[in-house]
Amino acid sequence: MFEVIYIKADYEPWWMFEGWEEMIRRRQSFSDASAARAYFEELLAELRRKHDFEAMKKDCFFAFWTQGEKSFCEGCDEDLQLYHGIILMKDGNPSTF
Repeated sequence: MFEVIYIKADYEPWWMFEGWEEMIRRRQSFSDASAARAYFEELLAELRRKHDFEAMKKDCFFAFWTQGEKSFCEGCDEDLQLYHGIILMKDGNPSTF
């Protein structure tokens, strides 16, 4: 099974900190790699249009951000950058398709 996961958090998606799944905004599952790839490409294009910066790790984690989009962290007592992330999963593990 293939999944394309979209998260929004105050850290890049490759960190996958404890509780990262609470940050999921959308999760799409596919039995077919080509359908997953097509959905991923659409989401990738959408995030590229909306954000100024992007980074990628291990060909399965993608982060997007815009400088002014921040969230206040009460525990840190400061504003933190918000990241929009895509995680590609295959059989429940981060992976390329």
